[in-house]
Order: sequence, then structure tokens, then C-alpha cells
Amino acid sequence: MFTNLLKFILGFALAIAVLCGTGLTVALYFVNRTAITPPKPMYANDNPSNQAKKPKAIPKSQPKTQNTPNPTSSPTSTPTPTESPKSLPPDAYEGTVTWSGGLSMRAEPEANSSSIGGVGANKKVIILEESADKKWQKIRIADTDKEGWVKSGNIQRSQ
Repeated sequence: MFTNLLKFILGFALAIAVLCGTGLTVALYFVNRTAITPPKPMYANDNPSNQAKKPKAIPKSQPKTQNTPNPTSSPTSTPTPTESPKSLPPDAYEGTVTWSGGLSMRAEPEANSSSIGGVGANKKVIILEESADKKWQKIRIADTDKEGWVKSGNIQRSQ
């Protein structure tokens, strides 16, 4: 009689352990599935024709207008982007910032480099060069002629 009671208790404990283990496994599976970001959806009002067109390089002989920014006073001293020369490299091209929050411009192609300014969403920029690892792009803001490095993948080529 004692052995039957011991078998029953041991079987019951083993069944509870198996149920708890499988429940925990299923819960962890679904929690990990929610951590994966889904792909960006494509809506009907998105303009896929911009993506299909082949970009053109900006010719060197095209005149470039230079606007001087209005001076503004700020309470804190922040570094400003460096002025760029007027000539463009032969492989430069125009693009538009696609990141909705805008981009932070850096002094060097590194994430921990100092921020020297920013560029807003949908702004026209000129991509001057890419870093050796293709993770950074050196840009010039078209209307201010300021240069800096931004993370690649956030600028779409213009026509």
C-alpha cells in the first residue's frame, strides 16, 4: 500500500513538472517572437516609382548656389558642421533623407564621434562619399553647404 501511494505522488509530481516545463517553453517562444520587428509595410499611397528609377550623378559643371545661414544665438556652445568646398567629387549624387526623425551629423564616421549638427526629414542632401565599411555616408546639406557623416541606409537617391 505504501509503495502504491509513493508511485502515485511521484507520478503526480512528474506530471506537474512536465506541464510546467512545456508551459514555460511555449511562453518563452511567444515572448521571443514578439521581440522580432516586422518588415516595413508598403501602403497604396507609397510611391514605388521613385525606387525603380535609376539615380543620376550630379555633373561637376553644374553651378552651385551658396546661401549664408542666418546667425542665431544659442545659450550653449555647440560645434557647427564644417564649410565645404564648392567642387563635387565625380561619384557624388543627390538624395533625400527618408528617416522621419531626421539624421544626426557626426564629425567622423563613428557612432561615438561628436555630433556637429543635423538634417531634417525629407531634406535634400548631396552624398559625397561612403566610408570603407559602407556603414557611413559623408553628406552635404544642399541649402546650407554644411558637411558631416551620417549612418547609411537613411537616404534615398533622387533623380
